[in-house]
Amino acid sequence: MDTPRKDVLSSSSFFSHFCSSARRFKTLKSSSANASGNALVRRLGVFDLLLLGIGASIGAGIFVVTGTVARDAGPGVTVSFILAGASCVLNALCYAELSSRFPAVVGGAYLYTYTAFNEITAFLVFMQLMLDYHIGAASIARSLASYVATIFELIPALKGKIPPWIGHGGLELLGGKFSINILAPILLALLTIILCQGVKESSAVNSFMTATKVLIVIVVIIAGSFKVDVENWSPFVPNGFKEVLTGATVVFFAYVGFDAVANSAEESKRPQRDLPIGILGSLFICVVLYIAVCLVITGMVPYSLLGEEAPLAAAFNSKGMKYVSILISIGAVAGLATTLLVGLYVQSRLYLGLGRDGLLPSIFAKVHPKRHTPVHSQVWVGTIAAVLGGLFNVRVLSHILSVGSLTGYSVVAACVLTLRWEKKETQVTSKSMSTWCEGVICIVIVACSGFATGVVYRFGASFIFMIVALVIAILACGALCCRQAYSEAPGFSCPWVPILPSVCIFFNIFLFAQLHYEAWVRFVVLSLISVCIYAFYGQYHANPSSDETIIYHVPPQEARH
Repeated sequence: MDTPRKDVLSSSSFFSHFCSSARRFKTLKSSSANASGNALVRRLGVFDLLLLGIGASIGAGIFVVTGTVARDAGPGVTVSFILAGASCVLNALCYAELSSRFPAVVGGAYLYTYTAFNEITAFLVFMQLMLDYHIGAASIARSLASYVATIFELIPALKGKIPPWIGHGGLELLGGKFSINILAPILLALLTIILCQGVKESSAVNSFMTATKVLIVIVVIIAGSFKVDVENWSPFVPNGFKEVLTGATVVFFAYVGFDAVANSAEESKRPQRDLPIGILGSLFICVVLYIAVCLVITGMVPYSLLGEEAPLAAAFNSKGMKYVSILISIGAVAGLATTLLVGLYVQSRLYLGLGRDGLLPSIFAKVHPKRHTPVHSQVWVGTIAAVLGGLFNVRVLSHILSVGSLTGYSVVAACVLTLRWEKKETQVTSKSMSTWCEGVICIVIVACSGFATGVVYRFGASFIFMIVALVIAILACGALCCRQAYSEAPGFSCPWVPILPSVCIFFNIFLFAQLHYEAWVRFVVLSLISVCIYAFYGQYHANPSSDETIIYHVPPQEARH
């Protein structure tokens, strides 16, 4: 007779524990040094952080995306990159404030969410970001293998003799369910070994490869500028401004990567000063390079004649400058290698953060005593990427990427708002809690309005619906301005709060609505899976107070190095 009652009590206890655990959050503490024995070493200066951000952002896409978007937007692709760059600058300002506020430990968007909201939201953000990173690393490894094979084929003895299962594409098996590629896992293994050697060694490799990449891009810009015909820029927007806006939603993802700097917080020498410089500085350099490449490529060749696969190389070949095409191939290899290197680096630091907090097994929290790098986490992310890149044609999954990036950017902007709200230090009253909930509801309304506007824009519905969604978003933003009191941020301060973060949330979710519908399904399914993982593991093992150094103040002797 008592068995059903015990089952009810057990399920009630489980649900009660789940709700209380999910609402936990990190508390802010100050310290001048890391208390953990598994701390990383601070070896990255501001120049290293700049190159880290550039290395993560500029890949082979600078040689491809510019041309493919220009076929629709014409020379107006330059405006597309300016608009997308401006949007990313707004997001970068939010990242810069939080990186200055939390310069102590690794975690990035996950750490910010854990402190500003709660445990389960932070875990959901981690899962969305990590799927992007895993699939993206495998896809980039495949592309890198193809470019490396192309360079090897410049040797006459190897031209046309490299089989697909080594570099180009892959050997299809079981009707295309598997696609074998040998070179991609080898390249991933090499990069993983470099990262396991320590941040100083991997930073040196990234700096060299990024400098090579940027130098080649500058050479391409200078060489192409002498072949520019200004008449090719007229008309500047041949297919209307809507194509320019659509192009901006596409090229937005060419800037993704500056957030990698935030994940190097624990390895930065002077994080409170250098992290904002690294984030904003690297993004500004990328914006300038992208705009220059756009102007050159659309000035060299009429936009309608640009190729789909390698538009920049085709443009130089049409001008009889084949040697530049070779430079472009080398630049693509350097670009993909640094993007992959930084991506693997960021993944391992995120796993390190969750291992420390108990949301993942403690093995991910271990740091090598001599090399001061999370070897277990690094090998894990390298292995996953190698398996995906070596056995599957992950390029077919590319249309479900970017969900994690847009989710992370939106939540980071929301974190800026909630952390600026003034709270009473002594106790949390019902009035202050209701004010906090009211603010969160306004943030959700802004996000939903952005999604609705994006859906209306995507499917060409009546313009009235877009106006209604915009008005609702403006009213919600107005409520955030009038109903909340905002404090000054320590360190770098994001300007125009709450308007700027609200605009970030709106535009990021607007872009989310432009993704393939399978990306929406992926978001929902992965969120459900994440909740299940948290319910059966995370809630019982998490320790939100594991880190004792959330706010980091650099000792004077360390700041001088």
